[in-house]
Amino acid sequence: MTDSSPERPQADQDGVLELNKDLEKMTECAENMSVQLTWMAYDLVALRTSPEVGALLQGLEEAYHRCRAAVCGARSREPDPEDRADPSQI
Repeated sequence: MTDSSPERPQADQDGVLELNKDLEKMTECAENMSVQLTWMAYDLVALRTSPEVGALLQGLEEAYHRCRAAVCGARSREPDPEDRADPSQI
């Protein structure tokens, strides 16, 4: 008498394992994006409810750049476009 559940060929099992790994990676990427979007939404709500937070964050960012310049020395690369002064404001 033959077995009612035929065994899958090895190639099919390998394919299923590969698909499971791919699905796991895609799920992890989706979870990471979800976390990032949640933080972005939180930041937007915080900035809209308290405009002072934006100014404080800007000050912290500037202080960070000054500290980094002091610790690491002068930048050896081209400055970021965000760091450049707007010519119309000079």
